[in-house]
Amino acid sequence: MKLTPPTASVLTTAFYAFYDLHRPAYHAYAAARLPREEAQLSVTQLFDLIASNWTRIMTEQCPSAWAWEEHTRAVARRAGRTPTPAEDTALLHDHLRLSIDRIATITGNDPARVAALLAAARRPPHPSTGQLPRPPRAACA
Repeated sequence: MKLTPPTASVLTTAFYAFYDLHRPAYHAYAAARLPREEAQLSVTQLFDLIASNWTRIMTEQCPSAWAWEEHTRAVARRAGRTPTPAEDTALLHDHLRLSIDRIATITGNDPARVAALLAAARRPPHPSTGQLPRPPRAACA
């Protein structure tokens, strides 16, 4: 069976599905870390980047993980502070009230990793560094 590349309409539909699924959580995350207008600008720029590179992003092992990494990097740059993945996960779960499955979907992690990051966020910081450990990024669930 010969595989054919997806048509432009399929790619457009897939992008809008991705946008509809991810944008509310991405905006809530940015708004929790940045002033309102800056959060809106950051999310708009992110989705412009995603739309401009949609075909290439679809070749990534996990497009959601790629987009989340870009998003958190941009927000951290604007905020002047890079939170750990555990801190981000705790923000999404505890403050934005997203479920573990929803967090897994928007970050490109599996639910077990999200649960582990939540557990890490609740552990006291390491006595010598005062920081939580930074677990490596996981592949797409």
